[in-house]
Amino acid sequence: MADYEINVPGNLLSSLLTEQNGLSNLVEAVLNQILDAQASEQVGAQRYERTDERVAYRNGYRSRQLYTRVGPLTLRVPQMRDGQFSTEIFARYQRSEQALVLSLMEMVVNGVSTRKVTRITEELCGASFSKSTVSQLCMALDGRVAAFNERDLGAFPFVIVDAMYFKAREGDSIQSKAAMLVSGVNEHGNRDILGIRIGDSESEAFWLETFRWLKQRGLKDVSYVVSDDHSRLVQAARRCFQGAIWQRCQVHFMRNVLSHTSSKHKNEMGEGLKRIFGSHSLKEARQRFDELAVEMERKAPKAIDCLENGLEDSLAVMALPSKYRKRLKSTNMQERLIQEVRRRERVIRIFPNESSALRLMGALLAEIHEEWQSRRYLDMTEFHEWADEQLHPPEGAVVAIS
Repeated sequence: MADYEINVPGNLLSSLLTEQNGLSNLVEAVLNQILDAQASEQVGAQRYERTDERVAYRNGYRSRQLYTRVGPLTLRVPQMRDGQFSTEIFARYQRSEQALVLSLMEMVVNGVSTRKVTRITEELCGASFSKSTVSQLCMALDGRVAAFNERDLGAFPFVIVDAMYFKAREGDSIQSKAAMLVSGVNEHGNRDILGIRIGDSESEAFWLETFRWLKQRGLKDVSYVVSDDHSRLVQAARRCFQGAIWQRCQVHFMRNVLSHTSSKHKNEMGEGLKRIFGSHSLKEARQRFDELAVEMERKAPKAIDCLENGLEDSLAVMALPSKYRKRLKSTNMQERLIQEVRRRERVIRIFPNESSALRLMGALLAEIHEEWQSRRYLDMTEFHEWADEQLHPPEGAVVAIS
């Protein structure tokens, strides 16, 4: 959005801290000024101004309600006599904010809220809502979330997957649900959120369904999958992405190893794990494991067994060129996504239904996805050269992938 000069009346500033609706009145006044400025920009002239650059004429205003956390705002949207006025204000209004408000509204309307939730809803929206209002707003937002979550995909060499659990009402009971989040890095090095699916558990059948859903939308050329060591997830990934490397998340794996280590020896074990996963080659990593095993076998035998059993899967990233290893050795990217979703989910605590959860999570992920598009995540030149070598190795060369 362009920069505009805003003039705030003194009475609005003085009422900011003294009146209940002071903040919403101020935001409303600022947005209306921006709308007027955008209209002048599109018309090519100020109101009543005669210039050769004028391309259209104003034709009054129409009111439009915008629900925000500071209350409902009544915006005066300019009308054009010779065309349609367009603005980014409504298009860029955060979908996740709408979804958060809608989730709270649904809780009130469906009679499953507490007095606290009712109070929060009134504070956020500044008004109470009927079922028809909720339904109308949900339909508009659901369409945008569905467009994001069902869009066509393409070639994504790197895929990162993880899941989070939340609670939602189902009939008269409260059920635990799993939200499957899938992200990826495409052939051009851009980071994308591929989609979200909600189910009853992280079963192999549901992971299979999720991966097949992604492939039906055009996901292809997957070379590398990163996840935690969830056996059913790994089995589903290997069935759907045959030939792809599976990388066990090193962060989760280190936590697993340390959970089998007594508090007395955790610092020592942690330093040993850092040496292994900080190695520059697979040979060096294996050598450092042998050294740690000799050092810690009597002090933490279960931890060493755990480390030995998962070592090769956690070092799969060593097959890639070194510049890609730091970002692809763990599911940290997905963990950060889940943390963002959790910030909103904690406000709701228990979703009124599964659709409400998908609406809020999908809207937030769509926003983050748009932010990701502003810059490239990885330079894929070296990866494509490496991948081509795996398919057409020079005579006598050792291939990294079987």
